[in-house]
Amino acid sequence: MVQRQFPKPVELLELMQFKKPELNGTKRRLDAAFTIADLRTIAKRRTPKAAFDYTDGAAEGETSLARARQAFEDVEFHPDVLRPAENVDTSVEILGGPSALPFGIAPTGFTRLMQTEGEVAGAGAAGAAGIPFTLSTLGTTSIEGVKAANPHGRNWFQLYVMREREISYGLAKRAAEAGFDTLQFTVDTPVAGARLRDKRNGFSIPPQLTLGTIVNAIPRPWWWIDFLTTPKLEFASLSATGGTVGDLLNAAMDPTISYEDLEIIRGIWPGKIVIKGVQNVADAKRLIDHGVDGLILSNHGGRQLDRAPIPFHLLPTVVREVGKDATIMVDTGIMNGADIVAAMALGAKFTLIGRAYLYGLMAGGRAGVDKTIEILRSEIERTMKLLGVASIAELEPRHVTQLTRLAPMPRSDA
Repeated sequence: MVQRQFPKPVELLELMQFKKPELNGTKRRLDAAFTIADLRTIAKRRTPKAAFDYTDGAAEGETSLARARQAFEDVEFHPDVLRPAENVDTSVEILGGPSALPFGIAPTGFTRLMQTEGEVAGAGAAGAAGIPFTLSTLGTTSIEGVKAANPHGRNWFQLYVMREREISYGLAKRAAEAGFDTLQFTVDTPVAGARLRDKRNGFSIPPQLTLGTIVNAIPRPWWWIDFLTTPKLEFASLSATGGTVGDLLNAAMDPTISYEDLEIIRGIWPGKIVIKGVQNVADAKRLIDHGVDGLILSNHGGRQLDRAPIPFHLLPTVVREVGKDATIMVDTGIMNGADIVAAMALGAKFTLIGRAYLYGLMAGGRAGVDKTIEILRSEIERTMKLLGVASIAELEPRHVTQLTRLAPMPRSDA
């Protein structure tokens, strides 16, 4: 028989603690986000459809992006038990300098269209967290503006070779003069991928007002207020705008880029140079022979060639073949700190996040980017502790199995 009694007021007060309401709307939203997917949900609610879809979408059927994310989800971890890892060290040395975490912020174009703080928020958050920030050739903040936002941190610059070569050369020289220490020479964009969401949304630079965009803007007035009351977008490499992102890329990019261009850029750039967009072992070997410092295995976040190779699946083979000769990094599809741990275990020296950073930016500006880094940091630390490793250096291939849903069929020429 259960003994019952009248509740005592003192005991009720002990059981019922009322939470103080949070009056800051941004902080309230971000406090409710526990994953990058949560930040994406907030970002989608607060950002006009065209700008959100530009960030969220990929090329054609978006198969490359879906496969890249699935590859990380199909990881099986193998933890060691009775291996205390109470305090974990997440720091790494990358390209001649330190990073407090095994990831940095990837280059993203047109960033202030997602949220008006743009690259300034990203660079500031990266500097505060002790990780590198990468400015895109198609960024909406100047090289000098990023340096001012992150004066003591590590800034990297991503370079496209433009039809007007002198534009690209000039940007590289400016970045070097501003103290950027690493150049990401991007090689997977001779022409723009078919980003169909942008076409269907009529997304253009600058944004064009239509009945659809006006209707979509009604529940999101803060975005338009920010856009219309802050300085005009500044493009480091585009003197003229007007048209979809694909139109702008096709007008600016040169499909004839070659190893000759790499040699010229190598001669201009005094710091470390890495090649972004490597998608097979043969190219990896060839590039190492040309003396580059590192490779970023990437299919451009699925935004260029759809059905491209999955960078995470390619990682072990490239590390085995050329990992002793160059720094191997990986991006595309990273949405969880566990994804980063898996990549490091399989031999990556570093990783880069793009959409995860932008979801945070759209969800809450600088505070949202801080939240992205906080979420990933927490997930990395927790995963490491559960695996029984106290430092990134202790991660090994034996900690990870890549489960595959797609197995290649034998080729007729094999």
